[in-house]
Amino acid sequence: MPVRTETDADPGSAPGVGGDPALAAHLARLAGEVLIARRRDAVGLGARELRDLGDTAAQAVLAAELARLAPGDAVLSEEAVDDLARLVARRVWIIDPLDGTREYSEGRDDFAVHVALWQDGELVAGAVAMPARDQVLTTVLDPARPAPARRTAGAPVRLAVSRSRAPQLVHDVAERLGAELVPMGSAGVKAMAVVTGEVDAYLHAGGQYEWDSAAPVAVARAHGLHTSRVDGSALRYNRPDPSLPDLLVCRPELADLLLRAVADLTPTPREEA
Repeated sequence: MPVRTETDADPGSAPGVGGDPALAAHLARLAGEVLIARRRDAVGLGARELRDLGDTAAQAVLAAELARLAPGDAVLSEEAVDDLARLVARRVWIIDPLDGTREYSEGRDDFAVHVALWQDGELVAGAVAMPARDQVLTTVLDPARPAPARRTAGAPVRLAVSRSRAPQLVHDVAERLGAELVPMGSAGVKAMAVVTGEVDAYLHAGGQYEWDSAAPVAVARAHGLHTSRVDGSALRYNRPDPSLPDLLVCRPELADLLLRAVADLTPTPREEA
């Protein structure tokens, strides 16, 4: 079954045909379909073998499609050797072929594929596929999809959190604010839960890389959400070191509250005498 997307445009045979958001959606959708097929057919494989199979298969299809449809663009991928020529490129695709390998290998539905395009210093297009849910969210808004419901006044803030290794900072913020923790899988799924209104925020401080957040951040921004580092500073992409260890995605009206809570809970380095 084809995955539903928030754009019906055909990416065509070049990045300009149908637009970059359509190309991002096409790439994420295609990799997701490959992941579903590989998992369905992987009879008798152990969890580690299935994770490796999924990573390899999704990377292969993304690399092939990018070489075919955007041959002049650079690529930064979790599953490929980092070609530092990207640092002088105008256009760089930042991809995570399989976000949530543990969830994928356990037969769960909360894993994702991330595809984002960075151009001239900014994220300009992105898509997050959740193939086991038949869904792709993109930087093109779907007028048929209702906006997330407004928060009930006085209701506890709902924070998406890792179901297996939530950072201590998230627990501390939740305790401070009386927030509700909502466990779920991959980073992309958690960020998209903010987009869809399932949760109010996704706060992470346990270590990530650019491919973990680029596509989710692009999609979240397009939907009017706040995105930043946990100290409130801007998220920067296509840097020499792709480490980008922390992230806040939230409803804009909650940004100040959450950033203040993080600041209050984060020790200030001592000044040297």
